[in-house]
Amino acid sequence: MSILIDQHTRLVVQGTGSQGTFHAKRNQGYGTKVVAGVHPKKGGTTWEGLDVPIRASVAEAVESDGANTSMIMVPAPGAKDAILEAYEAGISTIVCITEGVPVHDMAVVYNTLYPRQADGTFLKEGRPVLIGPNCPGLISPGKANVGIIPAEITKPGKVGLVSRSGTLTYQIMHELNLAGIGISTCVGIGGDPIIGSNFLDVIPRFAEDPETEAIVFVGEIGGQEEQKAGDWIKANIPDTPVVAYIAGFSAPPGKQMGHAGAIVKEGGGGGETAADKKAYLESLGISVGTNPTETAELMIQRLNA
Repeated sequence: MSILIDQHTRLVVQGTGSQGTFHAKRNQGYGTKVVAGVHPKKGGTTWEGLDVPIRASVAEAVESDGANTSMIMVPAPGAKDAILEAYEAGISTIVCITEGVPVHDMAVVYNTLYPRQADGTFLKEGRPVLIGPNCPGLISPGKANVGIIPAEITKPGKVGLVSRSGTLTYQIMHELNLAGIGISTCVGIGGDPIIGSNFLDVIPRFAEDPETEAIVFVGEIGGQEEQKAGDWIKANIPDTPVVAYIAGFSAPPGKQMGHAGAIVKEGGGGGETAADKKAYLESLGISVGTNPTETAELMIQRLNA
C-alpha cells in the first residue's frame, strides 16, 4: 500500500508555466493521472505536451475531471491564493512545491485549513492534507509521483520515508535502492518555518499502513519536532524499525542553514542542535545516522537483523 497518493490519485496542476509543465510531464510519464492544469486566462484550452484540459479554476477541474490532488507550481506571491483555492474546491491532498512563500501568508493558510480549537490545538482530523510549501512533494513508487522527486532512484517497497529535506532524502532512497530496499511512500514535508504537515501528521499514517514495515525520518537543526516524533514512536510503535537522520551537525548557532526553519538559536542548547536531537532519539532506541549514507546503512542493518 502507500499513503496520501496512489493509483487513484487524480492530479490537477496549478501553474502551467515552464516549471509546472516540465514536472507535470514527468509525473504523467511516471503513470500519475494528471487530469488537468489550471490557469485563469487559459481555461478551455488544451495543455500542450500533456493532452489534458486547462481549466480556469480548480473547482472546474474537480467538477469536470474528478481532481482530488493538487500540485502547486505558482510563484511565491500567488501561493497563498492557490492553496486556498484548492482547499475551497474540495481537494483532499494539496502539495505546494513553491518556495519562498511569505510567513504571514502561510499563517493565514494554516489557520484557514486547520482552525484553532478551544484547547488551543489545531483541528486536522477530517481536514485536507497540505504538504509543503518549499518541498519536493511525494512519491509512492509504482503508483504515483506528485512533485519533483526523481522516480528513477527508488522502487516499490516497505520503508516509509518522511523528510524536511529534499536532496538528502534522494541520497538515502538511492542507497536503499542499491541495496534492494524499496519505499512505500516518500513524503517531503518541507523546511520552512510554517508548513502544512509535520512528522506527526505523516508517521502515524505509516504506522497504520499494513505494508509499511519500517520508517526513516529526516530532520534538521532547529525546533523540537524530531523529539516529538521520537516520543510518539516510542509510545505507539516501539517494535517498528525506525532510523533517523538530523542534518546540520556542523551548523553554527544563529546561522540559517539551507531551509528557513533550519536554525539553532544563538547560544545553542535547548535541544535544537543535531547532537542534542541525536542523543535524545537514541535514548528512545531510535538509530540516528550522522550522514545520509550511514542512515541508509543503519536501516539496511535493522531490516536484515
